[in-house]
Amino acid sequence: MSGIFSTNNQDSALFIGGSRVSGQEVRAQNVMAALSIANVIKTSLGPVGLDKMLVDDVGDVTISNDGATILQLLEVEHPAGKILVKLAQQQDTEVGDGTTSVVIIAAELLRRANELVKNHIHPATVITGYRLACKEACKFIADQMALKVDKLGRDPLVSVAMTTISSKILGTYGTFFADMAVDSLSAVKTTDFRGKARYPVNAVNILKAKGASARESSYFTGYALYRPFTSPAMKRALKNPKILVIDFDITKTRMKMGVNIVIDNPDELEAIRKREMDISSERARMILDAGVTAVFSTRGIDDVYVKMFAEAGAITVTRVPKEDARRIAKGTGASLITTLANLDGDESIDVSSIGSAELVEQVRLSDDDIVVIRGAKEQRASTVILRGANDYMLDEMERSFHDSLCAVKRVLESGAVVPGGGSVETALDVYLESFATTLGSREQLAIVEFANALLAIPKQLSVNAAKDSIELIAKLRAYHSAAQKATANSSHSALKNYGLDLYEGKLRDNVKAGVLEPAMSKIKMLKSATEAAINILRIDDMIKLLPEKQEEDPHAHM
Repeated sequence: MSGIFSTNNQDSALFIGGSRVSGQEVRAQNVMAALSIANVIKTSLGPVGLDKMLVDDVGDVTISNDGATILQLLEVEHPAGKILVKLAQQQDTEVGDGTTSVVIIAAELLRRANELVKNHIHPATVITGYRLACKEACKFIADQMALKVDKLGRDPLVSVAMTTISSKILGTYGTFFADMAVDSLSAVKTTDFRGKARYPVNAVNILKAKGASARESSYFTGYALYRPFTSPAMKRALKNPKILVIDFDITKTRMKMGVNIVIDNPDELEAIRKREMDISSERARMILDAGVTAVFSTRGIDDVYVKMFAEAGAITVTRVPKEDARRIAKGTGASLITTLANLDGDESIDVSSIGSAELVEQVRLSDDDIVVIRGAKEQRASTVILRGANDYMLDEMERSFHDSLCAVKRVLESGAVVPGGGSVETALDVYLESFATTLGSREQLAIVEFANALLAIPKQLSVNAAKDSIELIAKLRAYHSAAQKATANSSHSALKNYGLDLYEGKLRDNVKAGVLEPAMSKIKMLKSATEAAINILRIDDMIKLLPEKQEEDPHAHM
């Protein structure tokens, strides 16, 4: 029986046709895969991080320093590596920022856990210690580090947006884009059924237009889409429009496939053709009689019917992307209609499916015409128009701006911020090392390693800024140690807000400097990184099955 599995040889064949890797060997492989991925993106961390250029198999170029974007474009084959890629995507979806940090911390936790296992500490002990450390760390952030922003003034929001985009392409433009992010998100405030304020990032529409400089980017209240009115004979602006959003075309009706009509008289053929025209004319007339003055269609509308709408003073927009159509329907209180048929088999328009707004107009943007819907009935929307030199720059600007919107949203909804610049990680390191000494079990070792792993963030920030990381981190740890030992009224208690100033290569109070991050971002980052590290650490056996051999086709040579 012992001969069935051979663990000494990585390529050993199983009786089921595959290979098996066990114990320390598979753990070392997983840690190596995680560190390899972290090494790819760690130089892009921080306000002076560097960009990556990624070229895919068809030659498309992407230039970015966003961790989730970089990892998404990498073709990672190792199973443990894929877990970190999913981790970055999850952080991007839930928080919007901190994608690079979460991967670096997860890889560092794995590396240190692997060293503990090599020193004969059981993985179950390490996992228990990591979970306890993560729980204590999240509690410490919420109780000691988080600053409540009760009357959410504008300044902390702009500071959070600035901190997020400082490491990206928009960071060189000062508070220009930070102000724009705060304004555009504040304009789409809604209230849920519990009475809590919500700020949907999807309600902020981002359009990209080549040409002009980034400082000529603009923002306005309203929803815009890159489609013109169907006919130049239509009005350029329409006040208080009644909006219908349809997911079918208004074209000459044709017989379905497979339908045959046998006629004896050529005049009957002409009558059939006329009736085909009249069916769509009746639909267009029905839409107009229902009071609709603006039609947005995901498909086409024939010129004959466009003329009918134009003569009636209505406007039409065709080939609207499905996603835009859904947003327009949701914002204006309309419904996305796929057919005019009702339950009785007749065709009619339900008045409740018609939306409204204050204004629909066509505006010139660069070389294109765009349609803008202002004052939507149900949900306010805002549109940001980004200007840039080329597509690569515009794509990276969009990613950066979206990250800042997500960060501002988290602060507005949670109402808590923490100082940035490695401040939280260093404070946690000092606190957890002190906490570990209160335990009399083996988990103490895992908690100390967890604490030291968090220092990977301030160390990498210093290295990327070409500063002396050893001296800076030592001084920063001394500051936070003094702050945690100080009494509430002591002057040393203010040292807990100190973090790195990467431009000057010194320490500063990052709350006063305006370097703030959402508290939720840090808590989610720690929880996600810990869970990912634990999931990979639990693996002690990898069995890889070989693909089945396809039988050769005897006729393949013919």
